[in-house]
Amino acid sequence: MTTLAAVSGPAIDAKALSPLAAVVVGSIVVLMASLARAALVQRVVVPALAAVSLLAAIGLAIWVWEPGPMRPLVAGAVVFDTLTLVLVLIVGAAGLATIVLSLKAHALSEAGAGEYMTLLLGSIAGMILLGGAANLVTFFLGLELLSIPLYVLCATELRRRESLESGLKYLVIGSLGSATLLYGLALVYGATGATDFSAIARALEGPVSPTDPLFLTGIALTVTGLAFKASVAPFHQWTPDVYQGAPTPVTAFMAVATKAAAFVIILRFFLDAVPAAQPQWAPALAALAIATIVIGNVGAIAQRSLKRMLAWSGVAQAGYLLAGVVVGTRLGLEATVFYLVIYVLMNVAAFAVIIARERFSAHGDDLRSLEGLGQASPPLALAMTVAMLSLAGLPGTVGLWGKFFLIRAGFDGGYGVLGVAIVVGSIISLVYYLRVIATMWFGPVEIRLPAPAARHARPVGGSSPEADPKAQPAVTGVALACAAATVFFGLIPAPLFELARSVGTALGLD
Repeated sequence: MTTLAAVSGPAIDAKALSPLAAVVVGSIVVLMASLARAALVQRVVVPALAAVSLLAAIGLAIWVWEPGPMRPLVAGAVVFDTLTLVLVLIVGAAGLATIVLSLKAHALSEAGAGEYMTLLLGSIAGMILLGGAANLVTFFLGLELLSIPLYVLCATELRRRESLESGLKYLVIGSLGSATLLYGLALVYGATGATDFSAIARALEGPVSPTDPLFLTGIALTVTGLAFKASVAPFHQWTPDVYQGAPTPVTAFMAVATKAAAFVIILRFFLDAVPAAQPQWAPALAALAIATIVIGNVGAIAQRSLKRMLAWSGVAQAGYLLAGVVVGTRLGLEATVFYLVIYVLMNVAAFAVIIARERFSAHGDDLRSLEGLGQASPPLALAMTVAMLSLAGLPGTVGLWGKFFLIRAGFDGGYGVLGVAIVVGSIISLVYYLRVIATMWFGPVEIRLPAPAARHARPVGGSSPEADPKAQPAVTGVALACAAATVFFGLIPAPLFELARSVGTALGLD
């Protein structure tokens, strides 16, 4: 008979898990602090506590950083190697930017500062758990913890129909993607008899054939579920509608942090759990990558909404990122991580400018809101220009190095066609990126609405169409900081290359 003394739980490495613990504890503290209804607490203390928890997570990630594979934690359920820790840095930085961009947003006041920040931290905790998943169960739990708070955050502008529609659409499509993924993971377990990634890899090297129909069906459904989350075509249809309808700070967070978490688990699952089946899944992912690049770039050309344009652009960027996964090499891993890091800088700069213009212009996120921005607010126009040039991969920006890294990984890994697709996609993207730049610097200057008209206008993510763009130092500061980092690392990319090489040791690839 088993005694209580013989029953013991898994060993917990508190130091290794400290970045995740900082976010979880922070979300609890933020929610408890928000019970105080004083205006100072809601406007200052709650956002400050949320920011402190993210800063603590980033600091702890740097503290426990150790290149090379790290042992699995919590009975093999999670692993906090450099791949997980770089995700902590990415989502932590994205979360801090989102907090700053949300300070004067309608969503923060309508949903409540405590609830808004708690949901944000909860989603970040899910992203960290997902990125460190080394087990199919943890994989699914992390994905759901990531997704559920985002469903609510998309609908936090309670008095705006588009925001509620965004939350509902994301809930329906996200649930479909989660169900598909769960079914796929179940079939992978059924084929291999294992849930740990390492055990699945051993099974595929031994008694289970990578061509087993049950296993391949599971992989196909898993790819489909992940493709929904990463906005990979043809499972991207939800992205433009959800991005446009959600509060813009939430859209900015989703655009960078969700994609980063999705691609980290894609890297870990395909390169750590099922590398033996690469001849089976790599051609399919390559086809998806090419289709995603073409569909994303072509779809962005006709967009007038800046948020929809960046949504389609994000679809194309997902195709670029898939190239690093397909090759299944250490260079591919490093190239993907490098691009995920710079993707945060480029997109946050662009979304910060959109937020600033939404608060000033009656056109909301329409391209017309940027007309004459070069004269009205040169700093914002400069930040958006840098973001667009970097997303296009032009010299002088870090986007060039990111595209070059992915192209090199494609050719070295035997998938030169992906390198060609990235080049062609980048050329196509110049059509809509340069259009934005031309509108800012060569378009007519927008005249501010007279007071009666302004009272009836309600920009999509902002406070008032009469708000002076110069009176938004926090938003402008985020845009300029990200743009400056984009240029700095474009001229001196060595620190990011070193970071990528450090992450490349995580999965023991050649």
